[in-house]
Amino acid sequence: MFLTRALRKSAPCFVTVSTSCSRTSGSRVRHGFITTQPISTDNTTGSSGSDNDMSGKEGMNVAGMRIAYKGGHEAFYESDLESKDPIAQFTAWFKLACDHPKIGEPNAMTLATATKEGIPSARMVLLKGYGKEGFKFYTNYESRKGGELLSNPYASIVFYWEPLMRQIRIDGTVEKISEEVSTEYFHSRPRSSQIGACVSHQSTVIESREVLIQKEKELKEKYADPNIPIPKPDYWGGFILKPCVMEFWQGQSTRLHDRIVFRRPREGEVVNEKLTHTGDDGWVYERLSP
Repeated sequence: MFLTRALRKSAPCFVTVSTSCSRTSGSRVRHGFITTQPISTDNTTGSSGSDNDMSGKEGMNVAGMRIAYKGGHEAFYESDLESKDPIAQFTAWFKLACDHPKIGEPNAMTLATATKEGIPSARMVLLKGYGKEGFKFYTNYESRKGGELLSNPYASIVFYWEPLMRQIRIDGTVEKISEEVSTEYFHSRPRSSQIGACVSHQSTVIESREVLIQKEKELKEKYADPNIPIPKPDYWGGFILKPCVMEFWQGQSTRLHDRIVFRRPREGEVVNEKLTHTGDDGWVYERLSP
């Protein structure tokens, strides 16, 4: 993992995230996993109490799955904040995730969207840049998430870094990135990825995988000459999520997790200084009960 700008304690103007790093492949190690007793295959034991719960019937004690998080001596206090600017605080945690050998894609995040009627959907996407303006990602505008973001421009993204026992939730409004910036990023991708974006009309129903393979073959032949640029499809481009809430979460084994949330003050709000603290760049921050 490398960033085109050095990660500093202060917030950068904008950081572009690249995943062109090499890591040793292998299975992920789950530290502190608490083993559970084997479950009897007899349906009278090990059950969750529901005839429709398949976990007990399949020999998996899902209810008993849990890992040990951090101890009380590793709690996350307000005094542990690297900055009172949440973008700079994100940079500090993100850099730790980038440097951790057991985190393969530190820029992987869950993107949650919703229709105008409030029907939600979520999926994993990759962060491709961030700064004071917001958090960038790219997609097909005609996909389900693209359509939902265009009709209901609010979203939430969540980063979860299991080895660090940390997650960051970011809520905000969403806007399309300029065509110029989207085109520049599109042509920075590997040609195979550019062709993939042209092949796939994301979220549409297709007859079989062979449909994709055949279209990919045709485009590879058409653009076999590396000097011929592959045009970016009109339906493909970027979004930027402009944050209004940023929550920093750190797990505790007691489940008394640490939650420090930054938010923009509401118009006309009278701040309770006992509960709400003044941050930098117009933000305030508070501790939430877990």
